[in-house]
Formats: sequence, C-alpha cells, structure tokens
Amino acid sequence: MELRPILSAMRRNKFGALLIATQMAVTLAFLANALTLVEQRIAWSDRPTGMAEADAFVVHTETVDHPDDLAARQERDIAGLRALPGVVDAYTTDMYPLEGGGWTETVNLTPDQKTPTAFASHYMGDEHALHTLGLKLIAGRNFSADEIANRTDNDVPRTSGYIVTKSLAAKLFPNGDALGKPIFVETNNPAPIIGIVDRLQGPFTIATGLFSTFAENSVLSPYRLIGESSVYMVRAQPGQRDAVMKSAEAKLFALDENRILKFRSMQEVRADAYRGEHGLIVLLSAICIALLIVTAFGIIGLTSYWVAQRRQQIGIRRALGATRQAIVRYFQTENFMIAAAGAAVGIAFAIALNLWMVRSFEMVRMDSSRALVGALVILVLGQFAVIWPALRAASIPPALATRGG
Repeated sequence: MELRPILSAMRRNKFGALLIATQMAVTLAFLANALTLVEQRIAWSDRPTGMAEADAFVVHTETVDHPDDLAARQERDIAGLRALPGVVDAYTTDMYPLEGGGWTETVNLTPDQKTPTAFASHYMGDEHALHTLGLKLIAGRNFSADEIANRTDNDVPRTSGYIVTKSLAAKLFPNGDALGKPIFVETNNPAPIIGIVDRLQGPFTIATGLFSTFAENSVLSPYRLIGESSVYMVRAQPGQRDAVMKSAEAKLFALDENRILKFRSMQEVRADAYRGEHGLIVLLSAICIALLIVTAFGIIGLTSYWVAQRRQQIGIRRALGATRQAIVRYFQTENFMIAAAGAAVGIAFAIALNLWMVRSFEMVRMDSSRALVGALVILVLGQFAVIWPALRAASIPPALATRGG
C-alpha cells in the first residue's frame, strides 16, 4: 500500500491526528508508570513475613487495676496459653510483623558510632519465640531459658546475645562471618550474634521512605517485656486457630477478668496492613482501564469522522477497484502510523515522568520494558478500535459515495 495518500490525508487533518497521538502518548506514559507502581505494590504486599502466619494469632491484653505483680501475671498467662489443647507454643513480645509500628533501633559495630551501620526492627522474646513464630534458624542457636531477662521501661538488663535476620547479618558483615561477632543495639554494651534466622519481617508496612529500606532487617533480644499492657503471640495446630482463639479468650479471662483483650489473627493483620496498598492497586487499575476506554473511543470517533469526510475519496477508490480489505487496511495503516508516533513520544514521556517521580516521591525506577509493553498495548488498542469505522468505510457502495460527494 502506498503511504502518500495516507500522509496527504493526515496533513489535511493535522489537528485530529495530533490530538489522537497526544492522547495515546499520555495514556502510554500513565499506563507504564501505573503498571510499575502496581507491580511494586503487589510484590511489596505479598512479601512473606518468615513466620507461620496461617496458624498464628496475636493477643493484646491490658490490665485495668494496676497490679504490682505484673511479671507473675504475665507468666501465668503464657503458661495457661501453652497448656491449651491445640496450642503449639506461645510467648510474650513487644511487637509482631505487619503491626504497622513498633521498636526500631540502630545497630552498630563500635560504641558511640556517629553513623549507624544499620537500622533494624527490635523484637523481644524468650526461648519459645522461634518455635512460636515458625522461624527458620539457618546458623547458630536459639536462646536458652537462663538467658531470658525481664525488662521494663526503666530497667534494661544487659543481654547475652542477639538473634538477627539473614539480611541484617549481610548488612553488618558482608563477608558472611556475622555469627559470634559483637554488635551494639540500644546501648554501648556489646553482645554477640548467637543465631541467624532466614527471615523475620519488620512491623512497618510503608512501601517508600526510610522504613522500607530495612524492612527485612530484624534483631531479636532475649527479653520479656513487662508492663500493664502485653502482647502475646500464639501459634495453633494447623486448622485449629479459630477454636484456639476462643479457648484462649476464655482462659485469659478466667485468670484475670479485670482486663481488656483484643484478638487478631495474622491473616487479619496482613489484610489490615495492606488495605491501603490494595486500594491503590484497584484505583490505578480502574484509571488505566478508563484511560484505555477513552482512548479507544477517541480513535473510533475520529476515524468515523474521517470516514464521513472522505466518502467521495473512498467511493472513487472503490470504483477504481479497491477491495473492502484494501479500504480496511488503509485505515489500519493510517491508525498504526498515528499510534506509532504517539507511542514513540509516549515512551520518552513515560521515562521522563518516572525519573521525576523517583526524585520527588521515592517511586521505584521503571523498567524500560514496561514502557515497551505500554507501547504494544497502545498499538494493539488502536488496531482494534479502528476496525469498526474501517468496516463502515469499506461497506460504502462506490456509486452512493460518489453521489454523496
């Protein structure tokens, strides 16, 4: 097919062609960046915590009568929970993965260090913590019972050692020799790394900013946190979580009815933690679909207008022997040229927009393949959108088209 008639027709309709090309470029730029953001947020919200989420639940308990024997009460609670039928294990902690906020500490290799070597989420737990969470110990050992100390806001005992995640160990000691090395957490008193677990995600769920940079860095210290409010992590036998939650509530109220209890399964915690992320994914997906629909209708409307304007030209071509397939190919080629120009501009615009968003909003850098995927979507969309008006043009009888001119 000769391109000269197509180029001549587009020169006579420069505004319409430019409008569609611009619309396609803007749609492509938004589509590519939205796709990048959606992929990032899906990957972020699907990250494994490292723990046995399906069978675990959290209990928040708070006393209302300000007793003096908080440590003894907490010990009774944990012993009661561990003794329940269907319970694998339980322990008291300061926080849990995906909670939304918690303890963060700097981790250093020397005392009085000006610039931290790493940031980490600071978990506390006893010798039952790894078993309760279902963490995978890949090096070293667990805490022993005689290493566990009670801790309050005003009393921080010196610790005998820490368990860290694999990512934090790699950050602190890139050569892979973290086990046994002393680190400084909270205080200027060093303690060695006695164990390394494969993964324990932090409590923070923000996908951008400082907290996202150490989401996999966690340190576990051998403390029982004593206070008027406590957090208990409980792991049930597979399939028995909901039943154990009910029996745990009854047991804890039987031990002390003057308290406030709140139960959350880890599945509920995950759903709440990423509700905003999932909402953003749905919103961006809906906007992308709406933009594609608007762009498609724009192509259909403009091509239909051009068909109406070129009835005589189409009729003459049909009278000279042009087949219906040739007329359809004519409009498809015309649309492809406009879409290709829009896609080329759109790719450049998508990359420029992404670089600006990376600098301004800490968005993840876009893979160039996403822009190419967006360009392919725009080209295919254009070809599908032009089919209906092209078929209308091809169905015009030559004689009728000539009289209509």
